[in-house]
Amino acid sequence: MAHTGVLFLGESPEFRRPVWDGLRQPLEDGHVVLTRASGSLRYPARFMLVAAMNPCPCGYYGDPARDCLCTPQQIRRYRSRLLGPFQDRLDIHIEVPPVAVGELHGKGSVPEHSEWIRDRMLAARARPSHRSREEGIHTNVQLKPRQRKRYCGLDGPSQSLLERSKTKLGLSARAHERILHDGQDYYRFSEL
Repeated sequence: MAHTGVLFLGESPEFRRPVWDGLRQPLEDGHVVLTRASGSLRYPARFMLVAAMNPCPCGYYGDPARDCLCTPQQIRRYRSRLLGPFQDRLDIHIEVPPVAVGELHGKGSVPEHSEWIRDRMLAARARPSHRSREEGIHTNVQLKPRQRKRYCGLDGPSQSLLERSKTKLGLSARAHERILHDGQDYYRFSEL
C-alpha cells in the first residue's frame, strides 16, 4: 500500500527479524511477490522507507534535561536490533535532539504556503518529462545505470566528494550505489 509513497516504521528496533526480512525484496527490487498454492502475484512496491527509533530503551540517552537509566550494554543491544544490512539500506540517518517546550511555540520563520511548495515540486517533476516520453521513465529512481550516467552523471568535484565520503564514512558498495541510484545526498557529507 506504500507504493510510490512512504512506509513509516516507528519504534523500528521493536520489529522482529521476519518483518525486516520481508522488506528486503521490495527495497532491492521495487516489487513484492506473493506465492500461494494457487499461484504467484507480483505487486509494485517502490517506496521511501522511514524508520524511527529512540536513542536507547528508556529514550533519554543524550537528553540534557533527563538522565538516561540504561547501561552501555542495554544501549548496544537495543541499537543492534536494527540489523546492519538494513542500516545500510537507509539513505539518510538523522539524530533529532529533544526540543524544549518553549521552542515548540516560539517565533520562527513564516512557513511557506502549501501551494508554493506544490508549484516547486511540480516544476521539478516536469523537468525530466522529456524522458518519460522518450523512454517511459517518470522519476530518477527508474533510471538504469546507463541512463543515470547519461542524465545525472556526476561532475569531477561531486565524484571526488562521493569517493571521499565512501572512504571516510566506510560506506558499503550498496550504500554507494543507492546514493547514485536514488539521487539522495548522504546526510553525513557535510562532515567532510
